[in-house]
Amino acid sequence: MSDALARPAEAGGSAPPRSNAVVAVLAFAGIVVSLMQTLVIPIVPELPRLLDAPASDTAWAVTATLLAAAVATPVVGRLGDMFGKRRMLLVSGLMLIVGSVVCAMADSLLPMIIGRALQGLASGVIPLGISIMRDELPAERLASATALMSASLGIGGALGLPAAALIADNFSWHVLFWTSAALGAVALALVVAFVPESRVRTGGRFDLVGAIGMAAGLVCLLLAISKGADWGWGSGTTIGLFIAAVVILPAWGFFELRTDQPLVDLRTTARRQVLVTNLASIAVGFAMFAMSLVIPQLLQLPSQTGYGLGKSMLAAGLVMAPSGLVMMATAPVSAAVSKARGPKVTLMTGALIVAAGYGLNIVLMSEVWHFVLVSCVIGAGIGFTYGSMPALIMGAVPASETAAANSLNTLMRSIGTSSASAIAGVILAQMTTDFGGYALPSENGFKAVLAVGAGAALLAFAVAAFIPRQREAGDAAPVAEGPVESAEVTAKS
Repeated sequence: MSDALARPAEAGGSAPPRSNAVVAVLAFAGIVVSLMQTLVIPIVPELPRLLDAPASDTAWAVTATLLAAAVATPVVGRLGDMFGKRRMLLVSGLMLIVGSVVCAMADSLLPMIIGRALQGLASGVIPLGISIMRDELPAERLASATALMSASLGIGGALGLPAAALIADNFSWHVLFWTSAALGAVALALVVAFVPESRVRTGGRFDLVGAIGMAAGLVCLLLAISKGADWGWGSGTTIGLFIAAVVILPAWGFFELRTDQPLVDLRTTARRQVLVTNLASIAVGFAMFAMSLVIPQLLQLPSQTGYGLGKSMLAAGLVMAPSGLVMMATAPVSAAVSKARGPKVTLMTGALIVAAGYGLNIVLMSEVWHFVLVSCVIGAGIGFTYGSMPALIMGAVPASETAAANSLNTLMRSIGTSSASAIAGVILAQMTTDFGGYALPSENGFKAVLAVGAGAALLAFAVAAFIPRQREAGDAAPVAEGPVESAEVTAKS
């Protein structure tokens, strides 16, 4: 594949894009989108009162975002490959703004759920941004830029928690969503001003049947995982959803294999490097989210328990915030390791660092600085792992399928985080201690979740060992047989 095709940095004879501006704008957009994951956390306990609805129903304000993101991410990735990544990036940004405005104006449950679902539809921004970087940046900038873009998912979550807590404590809860809308508008304007449209496209028709089948299977699977604890793991609803997912997803896969232009090219996905990276991504997503479930709770539980520190939500957010900065700082380090030793080594190194961070937390959990240290160690590991994944994916797929492949990888991480939430919830619900007539998660319960998080990181390390060795992240534009031809036709048309 020629450099002009792999990274068409100009259109119609215009000057090449300013690489620094493109990287900064796309990373900012990724952080803004990832903020929505933690945006509602400070107000979740208050939602039943604020929206005049039972807690079981207000939980859909979180679940709706999860489900919308799971469905939208691979669909938007495929549409980006077909019709233009920048175009779909702008559509995703608009969804974020509209969803934020709907939530900001909501005073009841239904509009809140609708708004949160619209916000979830913006989750494709990060894989789209990685794909645009592959198309537009020079080879020497690609590894560090994609590492930063991939890590923006964790960066936004870590930085968003204290910011959301500060706003919720001092202003009306509506201001949270007006702020989100404003940040989305800034990101959208910057994309319009600085990010070019790529000419690398697959063309073809959109696989609507495949999209419906994938959406149905994912919704059944993620609903069962995320709501199983509320409904009961042995309830007919939960079991029925799991059975439906087991039936629908294989049938969807069979259909995709027989379709000329599938939503997800399962043959590409089955390549060893892509398949093993995606499996490792599930474990990494699990390991990342376990920290977010344990540390804030331990910081906020009453000090009278003997293991809680009695801090506020804002203080808990500030303890977590440095981990986001560490993820940002480790992005170029991750790229350097990938260039020198290959992204497989980077992923395995990051997984070991995450496991070490959880092991450290099991023995250090009595002082605020313990949690700052632990969150920074785990954040460094996440920065390494998230930085390596785009390089591994792009090293195995043609440029014309980059957005779809990266979107699927992002989805795998989301499945991992959803599983972490469910499993940690079960552990903490079963391992409790009595405190003033209330059942609170016990210290051993938290240590068990931390041990499971360490185990997930070690599992990611073991799985990553089966990834074929790759020379360096900069060689992430393989010459593919069929798809390149379609891309060339699109570029010439």
